[in-house]
Amino acid sequence: MSAGVEFKPNIVGFLCNWCCYGGADLAGVSRYQFPPYIRVIRVMCSGRVDMSFVLRAFSNGTDGVFIGGCHLNDCHYNTHGNFDALSMTQLTKKLLEHVGINPDRLRIEWVSAGEGIRYADIMTDFGGQIKKLGPLGSSEGVERKELQSRLAEVRKLVPYIKLEKKEKLASHLAEEAEYLTLFSAEEVEELLTKAPAYYIDPEKCKACMICARNCPVAAIDGGKGLVHIIDQAKCIKCGTCLEVCPPNFGAVTKLVGEPVPPPVPEEKRAIVRKGKEE
Repeated sequence: MSAGVEFKPNIVGFLCNWCCYGGADLAGVSRYQFPPYIRVIRVMCSGRVDMSFVLRAFSNGTDGVFIGGCHLNDCHYNTHGNFDALSMTQLTKKLLEHVGINPDRLRIEWVSAGEGIRYADIMTDFGGQIKKLGPLGSSEGVERKELQSRLAEVRKLVPYIKLEKKEKLASHLAEEAEYLTLFSAEEVEELLTKAPAYYIDPEKCKACMICARNCPVAAIDGGKGLVHIIDQAKCIKCGTCLEVCPPNFGAVTKLVGEPVPPPVPEEKRAIVRKGKEE
């Protein structure tokens, strides 16, 4: 950044349609003063905000992410949407910390449609906080490209993370302060370092195509009469292939802490049925 050029933070805000977005609108029409750094994305509920949204925003160079919802126990749809957003935010903060991003760059607050002043005050405070931290990566001492690489690796694990922590993510604790300790740095470290990989044993695969048909991201390459292969770059580690593989075949193996064997060469993928052997 050139000397004398003022840093203007790039902040993305996910605002609940029924409350926080109304508060933002009220702040605007009432001409309350607050920094114009935030770019608003309206969502129907703060519970709709996925951790992949937040990670993607930071991957794109956003300096800060704000999530605004209804006050707890005042969700427009049910009493759980904003609790889901709160638990998701706390886990995402730990993920950001793991990749080297200051977790203070992510913030969640509750603002009703009638709290325009509160919204303006929060934006002033958060905007000032991000401005003090500087551009993404500057206060962390990490190059932008390196952060993007780390975030990309974590983003691929989001489905696995959500499955592994689904019970905690669905927690509805009595006090908001309890969410601050819902996830620990050690817990997240173990979660990421022990992320599994799945491998199809070519000796056991019968090319039934059940795993390929059920894979949610089309990560399995296979066809009739061909040994199936999992594309590790596409695999989201959900374990669906392991669950649907017929027990009498047992071709899919879950690997933790060990390398995935190389795929079968194309010329050796053909499966010869016993009845068709010469």
